[in-house]
Amino acid sequence: MRRAAWLLLLAALYAACIAVVQPDLPRLWAGLPRLAHWLAGAFPPDFSGLPDLLRRAAETVAIATLGTSLAALLALPLALMAARPVAPIPALYHPARALLDALRGIDGFVFALIFVAAVGLGPFAGMLGVALHSAGSIAKLWSEALETADPAPVEAALSAGGTRAQAAAVILLPETLPQTLSALLYVWEFNIRASTVLGLVGAGGLGQELKNAVDLLDFARVLAILLIVIALVLTADRLSAALRRRLA
Repeated sequence: MRRAAWLLLLAALYAACIAVVQPDLPRLWAGLPRLAHWLAGAFPPDFSGLPDLLRRAAETVAIATLGTSLAALLALPLALMAARPVAPIPALYHPARALLDALRGIDGFVFALIFVAAVGLGPFAGMLGVALHSAGSIAKLWSEALETADPAPVEAALSAGGTRAQAAAVILLPETLPQTLSALLYVWEFNIRASTVLGLVGAGGLGQELKNAVDLLDFARVLAILLIVIALVLTADRLSAALRRRLA
């Protein structure tokens, strides 16, 4: 009976989503020739001004790398407060969890848009946007690693008179280092992908070039930029995977 109720609820949810989105297959079918025309015009890709594209690609990597590093610094105290075994102030456990959910719930794109208004156009705003959103994700992953670690050494340290902060610094953080570094690399890899579109709001990176090309309907240029994005993502993925294997 309970399963039937859940199935009905799921069906109602999908019905509501379809009513809101209003998928229109005939409209998609009618638009396919236009899409095919654009794709045909994208070959060969236009790599003119390649140094500018590479400079934008370097901005993208820099935004992701510095943003992830700043996020890690912000995430460490948040992760400790959001990990029940070592929370230095237990009363802050639930507020810390709520803060992590808030940071993760607001996309880095939205944070970047806000920081563009605050500090102006450029990759600095993108870095800050990436950092705030990623801090919530990293802190959540790290807090879960701390909570699932073997509690016996921590309990022994506490019974011997150590504080929660000392137990975290001496026992839990070294013990969970492979998991936390692996999580950090995963977030960095994700941020490489996410940072490619921050330029759409003026926050630097390849997104600015992509927006300009789309606005001009220059699909040969769009294809060239997308190929550079794919190369960046593949390189980051392979490098991150190799580093995670070394940590395993």
